[in-house]
Amino acid sequence: MSTLRTYGGVKGDHRRDERRGLLIEAGLDLLGDPEEPTLSVRGVCQRSGLVSRYFYESFADRDALAEAVYDHVVKELADTTLRAVNAAPATAEAKVRAGIENIVRTVADDPRRGRLLFGTPLASRPLAQRRLRSARLFASLLTAQAREFYGLASDEQVEVAAQFLVGGLAQTLTAWLAGDLPLDQAQVIDSCADIFLALAARRIT
Repeated sequence: MSTLRTYGGVKGDHRRDERRGLLIEAGLDLLGDPEEPTLSVRGVCQRSGLVSRYFYESFADRDALAEAVYDHVVKELADTTLRAVNAAPATAEAKVRAGIENIVRTVADDPRRGRLLFGTPLASRPLAQRRLRSARLFASLLTAQAREFYGLASDEQVEVAAQFLVGGLAQTLTAWLAGDLPLDQAQVIDSCADIFLALAARRIT
């Protein structure tokens, strides 16, 4: 594919990437709406300030945009969580707390992300499948981190524990964001970190 021509000192492919970013952000606004999470090409264009031809420049339809929004949010969360864990001191408690704190604060500081990942029911089948895949992704990341930190060989029990912890964390955040758990951020982080560490100690010792 040829590079789009330069206009106003900015290359066309860069402008296209910027427009795509605006559409993804607008899609996140709509999918993360607390009242009525709906997504339409018209609504996204209105929210982003772009005309429809720019929508179809990047996405085939609204489902393609919804999938891109979800993938964008999951990738950012995975990347920032891994950076937080890797930057933490080399103790199990510090690394567990760093990872959980990043996840909790991310979905709390930007409620749109929280509602998309853990709140709103996903009527779209592709998005529901992506939610399942994201759970597998975080379980595999947790498994890899645990094996590296503890020097473990391949162990089915570690994989079972990782699936259990990721699923439990997701359900906890779902309940917390819905207001069913009367806890503040610090309490959620502390409680989840304690559970992670307790299970890790049980599996390792």
